This record gives sequence, structure tokens and C-alpha cells, in this order.
Amino acid sequence: MQRRKFRAVSRRRTKTSGIRTRGLGLVLVSAIAATGLGCATVTGTASAGDSRKAVSHVQVGSDHLSNGRSALALREFLAAEKLDPKNAQVHYALADAYLARGKRLESERHARRSLELFPDYHDARLFLTGLLLIEKRYAEAIPECDHLIDDPTFEAPWRALTNRAWAEYKLGRGKEARDSLAQAREYRTNYWPATLALAIFEGDAGRRAEAIRLYKDIIAQAPGPAVESEVNFRIAEIYVALGRRKEAMGHLTTSVARAPESAWAKKSQAYLKRLH
Repeated sequence: MQRRKFRAVSRRRTKTSGIRTRGLGLVLVSAIAATGLGCATVTGTASAGDSRKAVSHVQVGSDHLSNGRSALALREFLAAEKLDPKNAQVHYALADAYLARGKRLESERHARRSLELFPDYHDARLFLTGLLLIEKRYAEAIPECDHLIDDPTFEAPWRALTNRAWAEYKLGRGKEARDSLAQAREYRTNYWPATLALAIFEGDAGRRAEAIRLYKDIIAQAPGPAVESEVNFRIAEIYVALGRRKEAMGHLTTSVARAPESAWAKKSQAYLKRLH
């Protein structure tokens, strides 16, 4: 299949290990947009002038989205769609903005449209795997992950392996989930979402000391305030179960301090009130 011509364009993300978190309960699931929009705009049928204008709207919208202004971002991306309706990157941008607005149906529609226009759009497919995880459509997520894992041109298979591991785990396929995580961690030893998933698996299995060790390994990587807020909360839960109330309260306090406006900080504040 002949590849389409590309025009370079960048897209900024907030600093949480290169991704934006959305309060999904698992920060690792927010690896849905881990590699951003990539370095290319897929040119549709628009004229050169309209295509350039669409790129400009995507760039402006991306800045809005990175700074939490999802309504303004959506306006820019919709303007880009009018100018270049068959541009796969524009549809991916719309998928991202709609998800930020909590509109999952619209998000999925645009993610799938992006892949219709450009089936080899790795970032859009990775986004779709995460969106399916959010929707708890685990069986549907696995083939999309496999599509990326089996593609030798996909440069970050550890991301898709981690998403597949979570889907497998939720489907009760613990051995397969651990195998997927082992492979992910072999490819990229410092990929914290895989470590986070493994820590959760260990905690659920009652191996609390190992879970705490893995959580602390994540903190040592300094993955960003939102991630560290969640990890500290999870460590606190384990310490409560172990009867180590003082340590638990320390980690809850840290969770609040690291990302005061996050969902995990709010959970930590509520937990602190119960422990006092």
C-alpha cells in the first residue's frame, strides 16, 4: 500500500510522563494518548491553503487542550475539520478533545474515522485501545492492542502490551496479563505504567511488600505529580491494611501535596478525615 504524504506538525502535552491523565482510576490507562498526535498530518483532499489553515487550527487547539481548555480546543479542531475533513490527524485531535469533554461516543467515532483514513496511524489506534479500556470493553481492546504489538513498525510495543495486560487482567486471565507485562518491562524497564499495573496485580494477590516496593520504584522515577498522587494513595491503602496508620497518613498527605487538584488528592483528603 502506498503511504500518504505527510506534513510535519507538533502537538504539546502536559508533563505527566508525556501524557494527560483524566482521573480514570488507573493512570496507566491514560497511556491512550501516550505518543501524542505524532509528527505528521495526514493530508486529505483539501487544497494546500485549507490544509495549512487546518494545521494551524490543530496547533492552536492542541495548546488549549494541553492547558485544560477543552472547549476552546474543540472549537479549533472543529474548524480544522471543516477545512480538511479527510485529515486523519484532525479526527484524532477531535477524539482527544471529546474524551477530555467526557463525550466518549463522539471520541470513539472520531478515533475510528482517523483509522479509516489512515489504518497505520499508531497513535490513534493506541488511543482507541485506551478508550476501550475506559469503557470496560476489554475483549474489544485486546485485538486492537495485538494489531500494534504485531506491527514491526510500531516503535513502542510496551505501551500496547501494558494496555493488553490490563484488559487480560480484567477478563480474569491473570497469567496472560503477567506475561504481557513481563514482555512490556523487558522492552522498556523504566516504563512506569507497566510497573504500576504489576504493583496493582501484586497488591490484589496479597503480596503487599512487593507491591509497595514497586510503587516506590515508580516514585523514584519522578513520573509527575498526578502519577505520584495516585501511587501514594495506593501505598497508603496497603499500609492501612497492614495496620501501619502513621505511614498511611504520611503517604496520604504527600498525595494531596503532589497534585492538590487531582481526583487522587480528593480521595486522599477524604481518607485522611476517616483516619483522624
